[in-house]
Amino acid sequence: MNLNITGHHMEVTPALREYVISKLDRVIRHFDHVTATHVILSVQKLRQRAEVTVHVRGRDIHVESEDDDLYAAIDAMADKLDRQVVKHKEKASDHGHDSMKRQQGAESTT
Repeated sequence: MNLNITGHHMEVTPALREYVISKLDRVIRHFDHVTATHVILSVQKLRQRAEVTVHVRGRDIHVESEDDDLYAAIDAMADKLDRQVVKHKEKASDHGHDSMKRQQGAESTT
């Protein structure tokens, strides 16, 4: 997995980098098919903003979060991303319908 962390109007310190990596590890554990992750940390006046784009097989998942504290924004971003990755994984594994063979087999047994 490629991980890219950038900062707009701020410098990404090693402590921030480690914090983002630890939060994203929790999310990546749910889903193995992550190919690339791009995190943008930015400051806009008094608001701290965290954005992430995760490239998975078949889809790009984008999440944004804003807060007064950058660490709180990263936490909220990780929670949102976790929910969306689990949702994507469930959609990918559950097709929501039976195959034609199973439908025909069920009709003949009743």
